[in-house]
Amino acid sequence: MHPVVFEFGYLTAESAAADESGFTLISKENFRYLESLCLTQQDTDVNQFLQLKTRYGCKVLQVKNYVGVIFTQYGEHIEVLPKIGKRASDKKQAITDARKTLLMMLKHLGSFRHISTNTASVETLQMPLLEIFIEEFLQSVNQLVKRGLRSDYVKREDNLAFQKGKLLVSKQVRHNVVSKHKFYVEYDEFLQDRPANRLLRAALKKVSGFTSRHKNQRLLRELDFAFDGIPPSTNPKDDFGRIKLDRGMSYYHSPLAWAKLILEGLSPLSMKGTAEAQSLLFPIEMVFENYVASVLGESLPEDSTLSTQVTSKYLTTHNGKNQFQLRPDLMITNSEQSSIVLDTKWKLIDLNAYHYGISQSDLYQMFAYGHNYLDGTGDLFLIYPAHEHFKTAVEHSFEFSESLRLWVVPFVLDLDGESRLIWPEGYKFRGVLN
Repeated sequence: MHPVVFEFGYLTAESAAADESGFTLISKENFRYLESLCLTQQDTDVNQFLQLKTRYGCKVLQVKNYVGVIFTQYGEHIEVLPKIGKRASDKKQAITDARKTLLMMLKHLGSFRHISTNTASVETLQMPLLEIFIEEFLQSVNQLVKRGLRSDYVKREDNLAFQKGKLLVSKQVRHNVVSKHKFYVEYDEFLQDRPANRLLRAALKKVSGFTSRHKNQRLLRELDFAFDGIPPSTNPKDDFGRIKLDRGMSYYHSPLAWAKLILEGLSPLSMKGTAEAQSLLFPIEMVFENYVASVLGESLPEDSTLSTQVTSKYLTTHNGKNQFQLRPDLMITNSEQSSIVLDTKWKLIDLNAYHYGISQSDLYQMFAYGHNYLDGTGDLFLIYPAHEHFKTAVEHSFEFSESLRLWVVPFVLDLDGESRLIWPEGYKFRGVLN
């Protein structure tokens, strides 16, 4: 059974510490490997998602705000899940809820829009994330094979006993001075050995070293037979640049998207030690932001537009140059050119806590957005994930001035497909209505 930890949780190799403090137990070999990466690769990708600490006299590794899978050089992996599911009293249910929440959000994230798994499946939710992604890739390739691997004309050079194609005179002279009965020629051959198929074969070979699930291994063997005779790509970057999808090859898009993720990097991060270990990790803030943007974009009326990562304003001008770019996550503008600015924060705030647990730096940030993007007049929104202690919008706005207000609102991550933003009661804006 692979180890599972929630974001900002702790990993330990000491079984006593795991039992007493609730830390996640991993093998001593894996702990030493990850510890060595933290110590030897300062200011690198590793330190973005893993930190060596001491807790209760025990040496631990703390995962940060990244979710997904951490690989080790021993072929093992550690699953890191969103903290939103941690509050369930039953650990098994917490893991299931967190995994389902992450899969739901990843479906709206760039290249992972190709995820088609039915996340309500009990079998799927009991699978590690790594196996889920491998199964998605294999199923997409399997569907492609059923529709047929496409062939293309491939240029060949060979010294044949008969002439076909174009005679290469210089090579004919060089190779066949003695063997005058042979012909050194260049010709086109209609083969399945084309860049797209080579890339899929290479990706199949790569995931074969990751999966331990019997169903995936069986499908891999079947697909390997279907790709027999097609060499795996030895230069994926060049082959991706040479891909030419003819008319009627749209069914290649999804398998190739997965192949690109597998061959060129499954996530924004990679970690390299004495042996390379590829990560499958995502900054959860980015995942949440993209998901909120997708849901909001689908719910707005036609006369409103949603912009993401707006970058037109700066905090200051110095020596005639703009400096310190301001980049709110979201902006909604209606047909009358009125706008509201929204920013997402992946943090569990509490309506009963002091200042609701909102950080002062977040308020400063929103103040800057309001003055630069709304000219000091209008409404701003801070969006946090909803949970049992934050189910409704904060009743009153934070007033920066008489004309500039900040609202704090929850976003419901609904596992049944009803995710939504909870607007303040009675709040109206042309384009959105509570």
